[in-house]
Amino acid sequence: MPDINVSIVAVLVAVVANFFFGFIWYTPLFGKAWAKEMGFDPNQKPSGRAMAKGMIFMVIGNFLFAWVFAHNMAAWNPVTWGLPPSEVSAAANAMMAAFFTWMGFYLPMDLGAVAWEQKSWKLFGINTSYHFLMLVIAAMVLAHM
Repeated sequence: MPDINVSIVAVLVAVVANFFFGFIWYTPLFGKAWAKEMGFDPNQKPSGRAMAKGMIFMVIGNFLFAWVFAHNMAAWNPVTWGLPPSEVSAAANAMMAAFFTWMGFYLPMDLGAVAWEQKSWKLFGINTSYHFLMLVIAAMVLAHM
């Protein structure tokens, strides 16, 4: 049984980093395009209460994600590429964790939204790119702290 050590500081840094990344991704970068593809009026701003609720839920979700992802990375690190952990760099471990988590969990859900919820391919691109990059950010923070 591997000894799993998770740094709560790294988890909290990943939460903050992904919170700000999500704000940048879904506000100035792709906010209007995302809102249009979701069928929202991009000129209508949510109420302060709705924004606060969304931010609180986002922080809770980011914490749960980072905490579980940190455990996943720690548990799978010894078997990475069949090499001893000392031969695999933290960056390589982080990128593998991000890519395979995205490919196995996020990509299928994003494709399902296109297939079953009739979401557009443009929305798919915005969301799945975000999911991959947020995984990379969290993985890099968790691997290097």
